[in-house]
Amino acid sequence: MLTLEEAQRRAIDLAPTLPEEKIAVEDALGRFLAYDCVATRTQPPANLSAMDGYAVGGPAEDGLLVWKLVGESRAGCPFEGSLEQGETVRISTGAHVPTGADRILIQENARVENGVVRCFQDFPSMERHIRLAGFDFKRGDTVLSAGTSIGPAQIALAITAGHAELSVVRQPRVAVLDSGDELVADPKQCGEHQIPASNGAMIAAMVTEMGCKTIRLGPVGDDMVALIEALSNAGGCDVLVTTGGASVGDHDLMRPALENWGAKLDFWKVAMKPGKPVMVGQRGGMLIFGLPGNPVSSFVTAFLLVLPAIRAAMGARDTLPLTAQLPLAEGLPKVGMRREFLRAWWDGISVTRANCQDSSALFALAKANCLIYRPSQSEEAQVGDLVPVFLL
Repeated sequence: MLTLEEAQRRAIDLAPTLPEEKIAVEDALGRFLAYDCVATRTQPPANLSAMDGYAVGGPAEDGLLVWKLVGESRAGCPFEGSLEQGETVRISTGAHVPTGADRILIQENARVENGVVRCFQDFPSMERHIRLAGFDFKRGDTVLSAGTSIGPAQIALAITAGHAELSVVRQPRVAVLDSGDELVADPKQCGEHQIPASNGAMIAAMVTEMGCKTIRLGPVGDDMVALIEALSNAGGCDVLVTTGGASVGDHDLMRPALENWGAKLDFWKVAMKPGKPVMVGQRGGMLIFGLPGNPVSSFVTAFLLVLPAIRAAMGARDTLPLTAQLPLAEGLPKVGMRREFLRAWWDGISVTRANCQDSSALFALAKANCLIYRPSQSEEAQVGDLVPVFLL
């Protein structure tokens, strides 16, 4: 049995290498940069006012804090010319600071009478309330590095840096197949000996949320011919994720079905709870995951193995989920040989383990907003102890 770290490393190493494509910046949400994004312009391009007020260059010749008002500088409409000593212009936030001015007297500290501006309190120091040219970034700076996940702030930064398009890694095509005789596609038509097929929808949602193009295959019963036929419909995909049939029972057919289909298993079983009977392999350039059928096991293994590998395929710089150290609201028992991932709720102060940790319990999973990570052979944990937590 592999450790989780070794399983993650091997799965990530098997991730397919996808080509890059150039797309509009505004279409790049959730994608990963294929190359560094280098600024083609400087921001700010000139000294800009950070406040509404008056642009001044220091005291007048007689040392008085009084200036003659000679014009205005608005955002997008700068004052033409330069200021002489003793002159000022009205200036708005974001407007160019004219030559001859080196500070902004904010309007709350100024009085204007008969074309004269007077400072009555808090005269600003040099460069006060000025956004200096290039303080954010300069032309030629790398503003986003390859592998960066593109979110709303990154879209804004790329546009401000002068880019209308970005080179990103192509979206992976992911096939999801759930299997089991007990599964039915229509939850309204479910007998007492059956359960609705929810794993496929759950896994598809997880990878779709990452920006993958997803196709559903199944549910399929525990029949070798039917399984191989369904697997054949995954051709052309970059990643295949199956759920169910990954264990060692008489009706657990996913491993032999995958092997008969031509897949080569890289590893099987990981020392974790839930999710021990997870399979990872390849068929050609396709990365294949065989996840357990219990929904919590399927979710946890997808979160910790499938999603990191897909991030790697998408060109992500950071592939593994991050943990935060959070205090416990209640104590936790010792842990055995397999590390555990406990469904839990973080209320902004501390984390509380869900009462039910059964690997089939979807109600507890759906209520959880985090997973408490318990390393193997951990001692009892007490109220207030800091524990590593994955936020969901």
